[in-house]
Amino acid sequence: MRHLISLSLCAAGAFALSGCDEPSATEVDRAFQGVNVVDETNLNDVMLTVADPNEAVAYFQRASTEQPDRIDLLRGLGISLVRAKRFTEAAPVWKRISEHEEATDDDRVDYADALIRNNEWDEADVVLDKIPPTFETFKRYRLEAIIADSNKEWEKADSFYEIAIGLTTRPAGVMNNWGYSKLTRGDFPSAEQLFTDAIRQDNSLFTAKNNLAMARAAQKKYSLPVIPASQAERAQLLYTLALSAVKQGDTTIGKGLLRDAIETHPQHFEAAVRSLRALEDNVLN
Repeated sequence: MRHLISLSLCAAGAFALSGCDEPSATEVDRAFQGVNVVDETNLNDVMLTVADPNEAVAYFQRASTEQPDRIDLLRGLGISLVRAKRFTEAAPVWKRISEHEEATDDDRVDYADALIRNNEWDEADVVLDKIPPTFETFKRYRLEAIIADSNKEWEKADSFYEIAIGLTTRPAGVMNNWGYSKLTRGDFPSAEQLFTDAIRQDNSLFTAKNNLAMARAAQKKYSLPVIPASQAERAQLLYTLALSAVKQGDTTIGKGLLRDAIETHPQHFEAAVRSLRALEDNVLN
């Protein structure tokens, strides 16, 4: 922001030093208006990226109230509300944006996203259906896949997931979602492959690692594959395998996995200790 202030002062100084060739009041206003546009653009970007989400909400609420016809300010408000996880407020804002005369299909996709986050699945489906099929973006197909999943339209979901993966350079999250869909359907081998692919794309995605452990355990494969994992992560994955083994009646294997988890964890693993104690006391069936 210091640079922006300096820019404003330089503009003012330029006029002060212009000597006898003084600008008119209109020219001065126009010059400062241009500086203000630069300042505002930078401030909007800051609010959408590094600012606290709730501070950004307050900023864009104030700005959009003062200039209600500006769709960029409404978008900033909608994005900030989603970032702040205030989905009940975000959905009507995105509805307003989608009805704006300058609205785009991207805005309508964002509206559907806000509806899904607010648990309004049927309305989100209606919104997406109104978007032309020629509008093909990663986010559109990711949402289409999620909705198809919720409706148990498996063939459509698989098709949408596959298209979405082809439209992004960072497919790990979609692969994880698709894998979880396969897991809930009972297609454990396919789920395992998708979780493995997700980890290969992004080895920091712990959710995919944990899901991989569940998919393997569902097939009674109670060992961890070779994947990048910290000591604490590996202990948590062993714990997941242990609980799955116990639920499937493989109690002895579960006890052994719990002991491995306790020994592997770099700190005291209270949850695993309690579970093992319960098993040994015959409290946990």
